[in-house]
Amino acid sequence: VQLQASGGGLVQAGGSLRLSCAASGGAFSRAAMGWFRQAPGKERDFVAAISWNGGNTRYADSVKGRFTISRDNNKDTMYLQIDSAKPEDTAVYYCAARPSLNVNWVPTITDTFGYWGQGTQVTVSS
Repeated sequence: VQLQASGGGLVQAGGSLRLSCAASGGAFSRAAMGWFRQAPGKERDFVAAISWNGGNTRYADSVKGRFTISRDNNKDTMYLQIDSAKPEDTAVYYCAARPSLNVNWVPTITDTFGYWGQGTQVTVSS
């Protein structure tokens, strides 16, 4: 599976942004997917994840109520809607995939994901 993240950019605090992650070369519809982010000098952190049927999602506490993860298996694309953006959301955002036989599984651990996109920069100005 190859992943291509896009949609990053500069947004003011309180604003919105939608990230996309396009998948190719594999069974996207049978892979749990996730978003992670990494700020300068910090480790890569879990943001959100979604099961391969889209029925289950999980979020980091810091983004609950502001971020929404979704996917369109017909388009082999995953999304991350960022609302009420905060300066602390500034980071490089990475999408990741983990093929699975479990339709309801939502992994959240970085090392669980075997496929990664190249990252897209999100900068939130105060």
